[in-house]
Amino acid sequence: MLPHPIRPAMRLLACLPLVLAACGPAATASPAATASPAASGSPGPSVDVADPGDGSGRRFVVEQAGRIRIVDASGLRARPFLDIAAEVRSGGEQGLLGLAFHPGFPADPRFFVDYTDGNGNTVISEFRVSASNADVADPGSERPLLHVDQPYPNHNGGALAFGPDGFLYIGMGDGGSGGDPLGNGQRTDTLLGKILRIDVDRRPAGSDRGYAIPADNPFAGVAGASPEIWATGLRNPWRFRFDPATGDLWIGDVGQNAWEEIDVARAGTGGLNFGWNRMEGFHCFAPSQGCDQTGLTLPVAEYGHDVGCAVIGGAVVRDPGQPALDGRYVFSDSCSSRLWLLDPAGAGRREPVLAGQADGSVSSIIAAADATVLATDLQNGRLLAISAPTP
Repeated sequence: MLPHPIRPAMRLLACLPLVLAACGPAATASPAATASPAASGSPGPSVDVADPGDGSGRRFVVEQAGRIRIVDASGLRARPFLDIAAEVRSGGEQGLLGLAFHPGFPADPRFFVDYTDGNGNTVISEFRVSASNADVADPGSERPLLHVDQPYPNHNGGALAFGPDGFLYIGMGDGGSGGDPLGNGQRTDTLLGKILRIDVDRRPAGSDRGYAIPADNPFAGVAGASPEIWATGLRNPWRFRFDPATGDLWIGDVGQNAWEEIDVARAGTGGLNFGWNRMEGFHCFAPSQGCDQTGLTLPVAEYGHDVGCAVIGGAVVRDPGQPALDGRYVFSDSCSSRLWLLDPAGAGRREPVLAGQADGSVSSIIAAADATVLATDLQNGRLLAISAPTP
């Protein structure tokens, strides 16, 4: 479901030959990471989790069916924070897919969601928290910002995140089917197959947009191009997060038939082309050999479908209290729920280090404001905490 339909989850019992490259000396030197329930009570099938950064300890869990639920120290709140199920087409890879709070929250009470509407098209909307109850959104405050027609029901993207620059970044898949038949990944006249970047704090006079285009967006002012585009050449950037220490943007881009990839855009670097559908991971896709790699930014890591089926982009952990995870990028896969680590520093390709196994189907990972590493479990509707013992 979502990045790819759920397949039977595999339980990792040991360093098997099929992951031998990831289980070499670096892996055995790293203590295993574990994922355990973070709170009592279970939301419905969950696709994302957000921390508003307001010191309240609340976690906001996004249910695919169209609700956002609050989890805190006492467990799962009975009353949804937001319920827009009546507006959302849910199932397969569609539904309420992403959530981001404004960086000025709670002084600025806005939050932003990504969902597929009744026609299966993508809507990016702004909502506000109720003025009388901080645990409930005002359902009448919705202000749609973007509407993107989807030619097929899959590859909808769904990731939302505010960057260090205060702009909202939006992940859009290539529009679906298989192999990108419309060539959206490499086109600049469509928002599909891209990461977008918009300014939600300004509304330009004389424009019908409810947002502004940052002046340094790479296609701002380019004739025939969509000015919202920040990066191109993506198949389905289901989850991405910013490294809080460096501002680098880490992207998990779901592959086609063979390879899952991790991409990175270093802080402030726009206009990158990550290669889809010319390439899948480090490999030519169309054509299958001799593809033109001119101007492409290659991944920093990949893995094959012998160990997973749909990458779940994770987060760079900055927590000295967890030295085994501190300074590492933690990511997973929705089918195998293996947990891998990458060193985010430096340049060039590197091999993921196998660190552990989650029970269920990981659909998102965040490093919360208090450095707690959390994951949502689509299969069982749980919020999990990822931790690793001290070496």
